[in-house]
Amino acid sequence: MSRIDHAVVDMYEQLPVPYGLVRFGVAPDHPEVKNCQDKFEEVASSPRFHFIGNINVGRDLPLSSLKPHYDAMLFAYGASKDRSLGIPGEDSLKGIYSARAFVGWYNGLPEYEDLDPKLDLGEEAVVIGQGNVALDVARILLSDVDKLKTTDIADKALTTLSKSRVKRVRVVGRRGPMQASFTIKEIRELMTLPSVGFEGIDPSLLPSDPTKLPRAQKRLVQLLSKGSSTPLSSAMKSWSLDFFLSPLSFNNTRSSDEHLSSLGFAQNVLQEQNPLDPAARVSATDGRVSMPASLAFRSIGYKSESIPGIKDLGVTFDDRKGILPNDPWGRIITLSPNLGNAAAVHIPGMYCAGWVKRGPTGVIASTMDDAFTSAEVIARDWEDKTLFLDGKVPGSGQMKGGWDALKEEVRTKGLREVSWNEWRSIDKAERTRGKQKGKEREKFGSIREMLEAAWS
Repeated sequence: MSRIDHAVVDMYEQLPVPYGLVRFGVAPDHPEVKNCQDKFEEVASSPRFHFIGNINVGRDLPLSSLKPHYDAMLFAYGASKDRSLGIPGEDSLKGIYSARAFVGWYNGLPEYEDLDPKLDLGEEAVVIGQGNVALDVARILLSDVDKLKTTDIADKALTTLSKSRVKRVRVVGRRGPMQASFTIKEIRELMTLPSVGFEGIDPSLLPSDPTKLPRAQKRLVQLLSKGSSTPLSSAMKSWSLDFFLSPLSFNNTRSSDEHLSSLGFAQNVLQEQNPLDPAARVSATDGRVSMPASLAFRSIGYKSESIPGIKDLGVTFDDRKGILPNDPWGRIITLSPNLGNAAAVHIPGMYCAGWVKRGPTGVIASTMDDAFTSAEVIARDWEDKTLFLDGKVPGSGQMKGGWDALKEEVRTKGLREVSWNEWRSIDKAERTRGKQKGKEREKFGSIREMLEAAWS
């Protein structure tokens, strides 16, 4: 909107509330990460921006209905699925959860309102994966519930966490400490949790002289070597980082129920000679390890999926990569059958940003930078008179109507959108609920509650 005079942006969201990953993915004890909402508020205050919540594009509203009313469409719907392991017991035993579901549950995502994780059945939990989300799961399981009460964590989650019996969390990865994808900040937070001890890493897995390493690697090795601020001997709870293990099975050794009791792993070794290489690969050995656990969390990545009807717009979703095929700037592309697979052709007026553009990697800041890049290329294409959705150059056709031209069609389907002002009613109600409990907000956990607050 800052680059193109009179540009109007309509943002469609399937939930009645905005902010997506910031609201439902960022850990409740990380409020500083949510400051990017301020920029969103600034944009949303413009009369040339329309928030259209509670409309599921592709299902409630076909993409083919949107296309005639816009010059460009940008897809930024993230990754709604998590990857599975595909090993025995994963789908049949109780007590196994995806990290995405667990994070959504404690953050009040309506999709997981009824998850009800059983945290009171044992003291041992295992998290498979060693990214920041895996460490978020471990930290929430190990944190003092009284410390979480002042955050915007879901009230239902607080109740369940207060009854948790979990005292030990093992965070397991298939490669080594120098290949793990967690950040120093996340490790430091776990190392400084009150009354929580770190079980330590075999020194042979770490470089003997960290002073010769690049700055980031040196800080990480020093942090892992130093360990937790609470000695393990006096800790009430503990956690560990377990490396070079690939999950083989979820097991139940108790015939009396169908609940998880242990996990089986294969031991791995590095294929490359350089253990400091972040891209080093591993191969499995004949060695096997068994870990007792009443809880397991799968945190091996998210995956985007196609939107119904997107093929009708000439877009072929890349199911293998879980992305919309695009060039480095976010233009959605297709391969030209006339020029062979080496030539990629931009589909006029079609763009993407975020995880559906590059895959589920990076943090909030990098995702924002990615969105700015995609917006910049739309503006540049407009200025360069590139073809847009109607196959015409900017300014050569009739002005598109956008949401104003669509709203009656939407309402005749029995659908009702949530406007930005109605979102503000939800926001106000959540903050009022939170104030009564001494926290910033108490989120509504169901769509029904959100809509009641929006339309009351």
